[in-house]
Amino acid sequence: MRKLLRQDDDYWDLEWPSDDEEGLNDEIYAQSQTSSHGPSSDTQQPDLEMYPGKNDNPSRDMMRRLPKEEREQIELQVEGFKKTKRDFEREVLKWDDRGNDIIVLAKKMCMIMMEMTDFTRGRGPLRTTMDVINAAKMISECGSKLNKLAKDIAAQCVESQSKSDLVAYVDRITLYCHQLDITSKVKADVQNISGELIVSGLDSATSLITAAKNLMNAVVLTVKASYIASTKYRNKSGNKE
Repeated sequence: MRKLLRQDDDYWDLEWPSDDEEGLNDEIYAQSQTSSHGPSSDTQQPDLEMYPGKNDNPSRDMMRRLPKEEREQIELQVEGFKKTKRDFEREVLKWDDRGNDIIVLAKKMCMIMMEMTDFTRGRGPLRTTMDVINAAKMISECGSKLNKLAKDIAAQCVESQSKSDLVAYVDRITLYCHQLDITSKVKADVQNISGELIVSGLDSATSLITAAKNLMNAVVLTVKASYIASTKYRNKSGNKE
């Protein structure tokens, strides 16, 4: 059985951003400009907060201009997502991600979901609603790959509660990837204005964040279950039962 999850004795040497907002965003976005969405035009443009009104991304700017009460409600939703993200960090920081496909995919999914939630606050590298839709598609692709790896682990395990849990969590990832994809287009109130897809409104933002949070929870559970199943419940060929 291929070892998809491997514990690292020096796992504290692994670097994953802290929950400090600005430092977290800077580090994640530096990675995402090459790994998630390609080079970002944000790196060549002035801070939009410094030059209000002088921008070419009405979708993201619109989120920034929502009424104060709506922005506060979005922040509350984001805090809920951050809590789930911290659960994810605590789990993956324990394991070596070198050559570990499950952890690599899970981290990438988390990174993109963070970008999507930051979009709802008028921040981050996603500039238009189409960027958000494409990000959701990327998450779905990563989710499909993660599911395949998790199913491979389940297939090589003896019948057990851990195996059943893993299969159930894989199904959740499939469901929530689909939910996030739909939310990014439908529930997010996508409108076509002058040929540009625009996202607007409080419901659009909170729906997107909730969908991302649900998916992140499923990823956390899948990572945990994959480790337990692969280390404690391998079939005879894997010398564990």
